[in-house]
Amino acid sequence: MDQYRAVISDLVAEGEQVDQMISSLRASQWGLPTPAHGWTIKHQVAHLASIFSLAATAASNPAAFGALIKQLSDDFDANVAAALAGYLAVPPDVLIARWRAERAAVEQALAAFPPDGMVPWLVRPLPPAVLAAAGMMELFGHGQDIADTIGVRPYRTDRIRRLADFAVRTWDFGYLARGLTPPAVQFGYELTAPSGAVWQFGPADAEQRISGPAVDFCLLVTRRRHRDDLALTASGPDADHWLDIAQAYRGTPGAGRVPGQFGRVAAA
Repeated sequence: MDQYRAVISDLVAEGEQVDQMISSLRASQWGLPTPAHGWTIKHQVAHLASIFSLAATAASNPAAFGALIKQLSDDFDANVAAALAGYLAVPPDVLIARWRAERAAVEQALAAFPPDGMVPWLVRPLPPAVLAAAGMMELFGHGQDIADTIGVRPYRTDRIRRLADFAVRTWDFGYLARGLTPPAVQFGYELTAPSGAVWQFGPADAEQRISGPAVDFCLLVTRRRHRDDLALTASGPDADHWLDIAQAYRGTPGAGRVPGQFGRVAAA
C-alpha cells in the first residue's frame, strides 16, 4: 500500500511541474507551435486534460467509461481530435481550470482505487499503479514539448523510474504501431537515474541489452528526441532496431524528432 501511495505521489508531483510551466504562460504563448507537428501549446494541455478526464472516469465509473469507449471509431487520429475539441474551444484561463480539475479527479480516483484491482482501459485493463505510470508518461512527453517551445529545461528526478518501468512493460508498442511482429527475445535494460543510481530491468542474463541515462531513455520512448541525440547504446541487432522504433504509447508513432533538432542530450 505504501508503494502504491508513492506512485500516486509521483503522479501528483509530475503534474505540478507541468502546471508550473503553463501557469506562467502569457496569452500569446498558448498559440505557439510545439515540436509536435500541428499542435500548439494549447493542444498539448488540451490533450493532457482529455486523457486525464478519461482515466478519472475509468477509475471512478467503469460503466460510464465502457459507454465512452463504445462511441470511439476505428480512426485513432479522429478520436484524438474529437477529444480535444471541447478543450480547444475555451480560452486559456478556462482550459487551465479544467486541466486542474481533471488532474485532481484522476489523482483522487486512483488513490481511492484498490491497489490490487484492475482499471478498465483503452487496450486492456491495467493495475492502477500502471495507469498512473501511463499518466506520468503523458506528462513527461507533453511537458517536454511545452518546455522545448518556451525554452526551459525540465527538472528530472528519480520519479521517472515509473515511466522507464512502463516503457519496459510496453516494449512491443513500437512494433505493433507499425504492423511488425515483435522478436522472440527479451531485452535487458541498464539505466542510470538522475540521482546516479543504476536501474536494472529485464533478465539479468539477456544477450541483447540497452543502456544509458534514464532521462534519455524516457525521451526516446516518448519520441521527444531522436536516438542520434541521446547517449543510449544497444547490444544486439534486435535491441538496436528497437531504439529506432521504441514508443511507450499506442497509436500512430508520428514523425518523431529529427537528428540535431535540439542538440545532443538536451534535457536533464
